[in-house]
Amino acid sequence: MTVILVRGENNQKLLNAIADVERHANLKLSSKPKKIDSNLADNIVEKILGQKLRTKSKVACAFFVKEDATLSILQIKKIHPPAHVVVIVEKYEGYDALIEKIYNAKPLKGYYSNKNKDSTLKDYKYSADKGTTSKIGY
Repeated sequence: MTVILVRGENNQKLLNAIADVERHANLKLSSKPKKIDSNLADNIVEKILGQKLRTKSKVACAFFVKEDATLSILQIKKIHPPAHVVVIVEKYEGYDALIEKIYNAKPLKGYYSNKNKDSTLKDYKYSADKGTTSKIGY
């Protein structure tokens, strides 16, 4: 599992960025996004980048995805979310502190997954034994 950290200006931008990660980057969230202290998120990103950030975030969240770090990075590079999305791997300083915060943090309000959990195909054909009719051809 890989950790994704999202920093932004407000909750709406965080929610839109998470939706982009799910829909357009095709990453599967394995946990609900948890609200993280924005100062902690900024410090982790500064340590990863090795320089000061131009802008500080006002809100941040983190969550796990099922895909590995390499695939997650490649998929996120393809999208343009409205917030700063960072893939955090074990070798980065602050990884353990972030994992601890994720497990103890409250869920991000307003998040819901738009992905269908049911992987079976639905059959919309006419069924004589069920007595249903189709509107196709009318």
